[in-house]
Amino acid sequence: MLEALDLVGVRGERRLFDCLNFRLTPGDCLSVQGENGSGKTTLLRMLAGLAMPDAGKILWNGNLLRNQREDYQRNLIYSGHGIGLKEDLNAQENLLAAAAIAGESASPEQAAEALNEVGLAEHKKLPIRMLSQGQKRRASLARLCLYKRKVWILDEPLTALDKLGVQWFGEMINRHQARGGMIALTSHQELATKNSQFVRIGA
Repeated sequence: MLEALDLVGVRGERRLFDCLNFRLTPGDCLSVQGENGSGKTTLLRMLAGLAMPDAGKILWNGNLLRNQREDYQRNLIYSGHGIGLKEDLNAQENLLAAAAIAGESASPEQAAEALNEVGLAEHKKLPIRMLSQGQKRRASLARLCLYKRKVWILDEPLTALDKLGVQWFGEMINRHQARGGMIALTSHQELATKNSQFVRIGA
């Protein structure tokens, strides 16, 4: 369970959000909504343990997240605005390199299977620089298929995806929820998810 209690975010002298409260249990999806610059990314970074709240608490399974960061990181995938890929490596090499950094045991066959799931089976050996922006986004999101992590925190994961890509991603989200996974995300596009909660900031 991931829980926020009276969470406050401040940038400079501006209060981005104040006294946010929500709880994610297995199978839940939290959609963070707001205008550009409203603090959505700031909130996601707090939930990922990458930034400290200015006030309030974030709990993981009932205990302060900051006191169990290592355990939490083993259960987490965080995907920010950037795709986080090396342009000179191909998609499969990028996946394997990212898995090694994340402490995941992944074989070339498992990486190939993940890329097949995101629709890049025919492009797995191409350097990333040769892929379209939508294909690069799919290659980045293939980590979600490769890693077996409970919590997905995703900042604008639909960027550059076409209609079919958005549909595929929605199906992947629903499968993760069905397995008891938890998700917190931001998106400017509509995404049909089950057991959804909504938090609007900056209003």
